Amino acid sequence: MDSSSDSILTVSGLNKTYPGGLQALKDVNLEIAKGEIIALLGPNGAGKTTLISAICGIVKPTSGTVTVAGHDIQRDFRKTRSIIGLVPQELTTDSFESVLNTLAFSRGLFGRAPDPQHLEKVLKDLSLWDKKDNMIMTLSGGMKRRVLIAKALAHEPTVLFLDEPTAGVDVSLRKDMWNIVRELKEQGVTIILTTHYIEEAEEIADRVGVINNGEIILVEEKQHLMSKLGKKQLTLELCDALATIPEALQQYELNLAADGLQLTYTFNTQGERTGITALLDDLKLAGIEFRDLNTTQSSLEDIFVTLVQQSS
Repeated sequence: MDSSSDSILTVSGLNKTYPGGLQALKDVNLEIAKGEIIALLGPNGAGKTTLISAICGIVKPTSGTVTVAGHDIQRDFRKTRSIIGLVPQELTTDSFESVLNTLAFSRGLFGRAPDPQHLEKVLKDLSLWDKKDNMIMTLSGGMKRRVLIAKALAHEPTVLFLDEPTAGVDVSLRKDMWNIVRELKEQGVTIILTTHYIEEAEEIADRVGVINNGEIILVEEKQHLMSKLGKKQLTLELCDALATIPEALQQYELNLAADGLQLTYTFNTQGERTGITALLDDLKLAGIEFRDLNTTQSSLEDIFVTLVQQSS
């Protein structure tokens, strides 16, 4: 972050070690700006849920501080918790209460005055309005997931945490949810989500953080990350199969595939020169002809996998 004045959430030196000795978070520092969407990516057990729980005041960190809109999460829990909305991973909604009553109760719990219009809008946005009088325990898993999101939005939080919000849900909920996320962003709500679905981060996040073994490996603007770490590959379909890569082409670190009929050259998009012209000249000199060539660029998923392997 460039300046702390526009940051709404600051995590400093956050550590969490559980009684058994497992260190779930290691010196996590994070600065999140008002109104941005940040996606936290990481494999299972990387510390994503622990981090969110610590920021929301559910898990007490071993050391470090979290401030939300200038309020310390430990010292001023009620105030910070009222600013935050949390959609947890676990479905803990087997209640005998109706959908609408659950939302109204949740809103009151955070000290907000009743606002039937707001609750109606939230339920309609999540395609839940026709289920407002149903008891939660009678709903399907997908509908319960929608209720969890609605509950998190009931008290109009300015910071919203979504912990694996679309894990195992249908496509229509995913689409509804992303529409809501975009609308909330326009209203200035800050959104932090953890996700397994990298295309989700690719589509919606402003910044991407990668967490592994309790440490944040990096936090970068998504476009910057993809251009900085994105590799491009040039694939050549050869006319005649090669048994090995000729000595004259060794400097290019080519890969031979498809029974010797495919040559792949990986180059850096940020380099001053791609080296493609020189490669094509050298292929010609070596008497290697190709039928076709195409380029592909690595996705956020490729980058993520590489980063996690490097940090493990």
